Amino acid sequence: MTDRTDRVRQRRSGSGPVGYPDGVERHPVGAGRALAIAYRVTVARLVSPGRVVGLLLLSLTATVAGFAVGTSDAADVDAAASVIANLGFAIVIPVVCLVFGGAAIGDLREDKTLIYLWLRPLRRWPVVVGAALAALTIAAPITLPPVIAAAALTGVGEGLVGATVLASVVGLVTYCSIFTMLGVLLVRHIVWGLAYILIWEGFIALGGPGVARFAMRTYTRSIIADRTGADLTGADFSTAIGVVVPLAVAVGALALASWRLANHDVE
Repeated sequence: MTDRTDRVRQRRSGSGPVGYPDGVERHPVGAGRALAIAYRVTVARLVSPGRVVGLLLLSLTATVAGFAVGTSDAADVDAAASVIANLGFAIVIPVVCLVFGGAAIGDLREDKTLIYLWLRPLRRWPVVVGAALAALTIAAPITLPPVIAAAALTGVGEGLVGATVLASVVGLVTYCSIFTMLGVLLVRHIVWGLAYILIWEGFIALGGPGVARFAMRTYTRSIIADRTGADLTGADFSTAIGVVVPLAVAVGALALASWRLANHDVE
């Protein structure tokens, strides 16, 4: 009885030899190979013409806004940074990461692909990391060029462009990790993700420095403000904090998602 219980626990956690109906015990796939398998499967599931075209059009709104600022008479660093922060980092990057990050594990669970991955068997954390990397791989080319182009088209200088590149990378990694976790924890990840982006980060987090610490957009805004000198509301942190804290959150989100998968059955 004890041996059987141990095998069940090993199968859930993805560690140790796993017993199959044919009586053969197989060891889990290596972490690197498991990550690669999860990455390939997730990319294949996430990429669809409708998603890519729709989210690319959303991203291009940032480029259009940057061009509008650059051609206006009131173009200055504050106005340009505000457009990048309030459109690129508050809407474009979070929404794109939500769609792909939330679906990275969520879609695999809904179409039962996740069950077949478990049967290989794969350790849980490489599956989560591979799924998050797949979401990042797709989200980056959809968002980075339009948002960086928006910063360049404002015409306020290379300082904003460099700050935008750094803040965009930090935002992509963090949001993809957070929303991958959300896809693991919640079935309606899109609804809760939009609530976080639009209600928490868009309104509640603007209420004071205490709650602002729990909004990722505060850190991307801080990077922009610190590196350009722009006056952005709620941008109170240094570039170092703006980079380190979100990346630490990203690691924590992936760790929590891995724990959740390792300790609960997949249906």
